[in-house]
Amino acid sequence: MATSSDAASEAGAGPGHGPDPRAAFRGITNDVTRVALGTTPKWWYPAFAVSNLMLLCLVVALYHLFTTGIGVWGNNNVQGWAWDITNFVFWIGIGHAGTLISAVLYLFRQEWRTSINRSAEAMTIFAVAAAGIFPIIHTGRPWFAWWLIPHPNDMGMWPQFRSPLMWDVFAISTYATTSILFWYMGMVPDLATLRDKAKERWKQIAYGLLCLGWRGSARQWHRYERAYLILAALSTPLVLSVHSVVSFDFATSQNPGWHTTILPPYFVAGAIFSGFAMVATLLVPLRYLCGLQHIIKESHIEAMCKIMIATGLMVGGAYGIELFTAWYSGNAAEWFTFRNRILGEYSWAYFMMVSCNVLVPQFFWFKKCRTNPWIVVILSILINVGMWFERFVIIATSLARQALPGMWGYFSPTRWDVLTLIGSFGLFFTLFLLFARFLPIIAIAEVKGVLPEAHAGKDHH
Repeated sequence: MATSSDAASEAGAGPGHGPDPRAAFRGITNDVTRVALGTTPKWWYPAFAVSNLMLLCLVVALYHLFTTGIGVWGNNNVQGWAWDITNFVFWIGIGHAGTLISAVLYLFRQEWRTSINRSAEAMTIFAVAAAGIFPIIHTGRPWFAWWLIPHPNDMGMWPQFRSPLMWDVFAISTYATTSILFWYMGMVPDLATLRDKAKERWKQIAYGLLCLGWRGSARQWHRYERAYLILAALSTPLVLSVHSVVSFDFATSQNPGWHTTILPPYFVAGAIFSGFAMVATLLVPLRYLCGLQHIIKESHIEAMCKIMIATGLMVGGAYGIELFTAWYSGNAAEWFTFRNRILGEYSWAYFMMVSCNVLVPQFFWFKKCRTNPWIVVILSILINVGMWFERFVIIATSLARQALPGMWGYFSPTRWDVLTLIGSFGLFFTLFLLFARFLPIIAIAEVKGVLPEAHAGKDHH
């Protein structure tokens, strides 16, 4: 993995052997602000149109769902949880890389994170927004969601706080709030830069309001760095806690296939795994489309690939531990559930999961794969396909075969399941494209802080 010293030394180096003149302070500022303040690139319009079309699928699917009921999904009496909860867990996992890159790597002083942390933080918020849709619509009557609020009512109904589903509400709302604060506060100096560089009056006003009167004084920088450190310290436990709480939806049940203590660390490793895959999927093309190769370097992409190797090995180990535990426990129901995953009617999904999550990351051991952008993007997409199937296998196969044959069933998605899934990606990509067009996709101030020019007294001429 690239170290902070490597990142700092490479921050001033361009594609050639000498220093890249664009990597100086003014060059960094001009290159990043050009993306937000310049003319809209040609590639952005078709990408935004496609993402909006996908978002329209979500609007249509939700309208039909609310007017008809959740019977339009493929859920049945046996598999009451299916694609809706699968998508929820998938999107929550996607959001973990942003917090890890921003908070955890910041506390460990890994300076290579500075080129990718802003976009990763934005990705976190947009993924949580996509995830938050599914628990709401899964209730079937979201306009009665106010019953979940603990307030006195004439029916004497109170939320069941011992339910992991209620824990999800608090964990995810806390995670979303902290992530938004961390992301927004980190952008304040960069928003002030956009305010000063903008030529249109309305942009000056908009960015001026967003930057909260930032002037870059020593006192402001001192307060900013203190607050950033505090928020990073608050965000770090959330990397472990949020997806652990999501795993409690399954681990605290008595259902075979779910009732296992490996799920919390297994879910956390898988979330970081899929999150980094999504960061690579988004940023590798974006660095070329926006001309930011000298800021988002190959060493940064290699570092992400190495993290995907590590977390992929953790996920693969968890698969093996699950099978061993089910066999060694002597619990006939548990062992039957896991044998059914491999040999039953969902075996195709199980082998898709193992192929994408265990075999595909092994290509990252080869430097040629880590440095080829096309290969990195393709492998990252396959990893996220595998991570979606992992959540599907955990949910669908564990419910497919209950204790009695009368409680056996097979889930088949309807077109409304498919449209809702496509629409969630549409919401995510629409928000990300708006962010990439109007806000700084690179943390300008942080990238400047790791340049050799920022350390004039340390071997800099």
